[in-house]
Amino acid sequence: MHKKATLCIQTKPIGLSSSYGHSSSSSLLLLENKIMKNSRMKALLLVLVLMCAIFNISLSLTDGLLKNGNFEMPLAKGNLNGTVVLKHNAIPEWSISGFVEYIKAGQKQGDMLLVVPEGYAAVRLGNEASIKQVLNVTKGMYYSLTFSAARTCAQEERINVSVTPDFGVLPIQTLYSSSGWDSYAWAFQAEFSQVEVLLHNPGVEEDPACGPLIDSIAIRSLYPPRATNKNLLKNGDFEEGPYIFPNTSWGVLVPPNIEDDHSPLPAWMVESLKAVKYLDSDHFSVPQGKRAIELVAGKESAIAQVARTTIGKMYELSFKVGDASNSCEGSMIVEAFAGMDTLKVPYESKGKGGYKRAVLRFKATANRTRIMFLSTYYHTRSDDFVSLCGPVVDDVKLLSVRNPRRFL
Repeated sequence: MHKKATLCIQTKPIGLSSSYGHSSSSSLLLLENKIMKNSRMKALLLVLVLMCAIFNISLSLTDGLLKNGNFEMPLAKGNLNGTVVLKHNAIPEWSISGFVEYIKAGQKQGDMLLVVPEGYAAVRLGNEASIKQVLNVTKGMYYSLTFSAARTCAQEERINVSVTPDFGVLPIQTLYSSSGWDSYAWAFQAEFSQVEVLLHNPGVEEDPACGPLIDSIAIRSLYPPRATNKNLLKNGDFEEGPYIFPNTSWGVLVPPNIEDDHSPLPAWMVESLKAVKYLDSDHFSVPQGKRAIELVAGKESAIAQVARTTIGKMYELSFKVGDASNSCEGSMIVEAFAGMDTLKVPYESKGKGGYKRAVLRFKATANRTRIMFLSTYYHTRSDDFVSLCGPVVDDVKLLSVRNPRRFL
């Protein structure tokens, strides 16, 4: 990641002299030369402006890990007392406060093995501890942070993620995967060209070392999609969403109660007590494209979007239901809602991938219609009986119907 460079170009308008001499031919020649010079200058200026724009784009914030986002850069000697980090700037590229530990792969806390999901090291945030990093971003742009976290000894661990003036408290007490680690996403809109990303443990335990382990912090630019004449829903294919780590196989959790203005899943809201999981085709079976959503916590795991509709008009909501080829087996049901209308879609999963298409037709009763999906049942993977899983939803489309008689 690099600081954005700015190329400044100062120009003055090229004016024509009010006097061109006594000869009309020489005046015309002088005018022609100045016009040609002016045109060349404008063309040169345009090229420089385009080069400047390309240069700025190439050096702006890129998707992926933050600087030392996986904490692999070694600490200098004298900056550790056992596992405790002693200085606020001891971890390269980061500033810390409070009780922060530098945890290496394979370390133990008593009889408990502290697992690091990727690479060599992670950090643990004890009582009221935090880590932060300053980023150069594009003002007004939307971004999504992705980070991996694991609970240790505290019972109700939470992480406060903030980018001034936005913040969110993410609960991590629910274990979604058997490895003990889950990846979480949180989004913000940059109100300044330079922002401070801060992860904070707000908890206070008797043991000051108790707190979440943090590893692999990344960022991705978000481009909020728009509704089109081919789909009244935005981001119905879920292709726009948070960064997914290429070396992990558990997807990314989009936490509950995330509003659509700053959602890591643009245009969608997580209207439930539990998270939904964002999947990619590199690690899972996805019905359409490269991304999809897995409803991993029964009726406590739901996504929704409000669409503009016309009262009295007929609409068709189509979508695909399947499984992620992640050993999530059994009888599944996805419940789809369009305003007051509902549809239950059964799906028999063998845990090896596959999907079916479903359609809900309804007449709009309001100018805005809430579209929502949830899973009727809880499911766990058959290979470990611990990891939460569920049906996959993808390729969601909403269209008005020109000939409603065919539905009568």
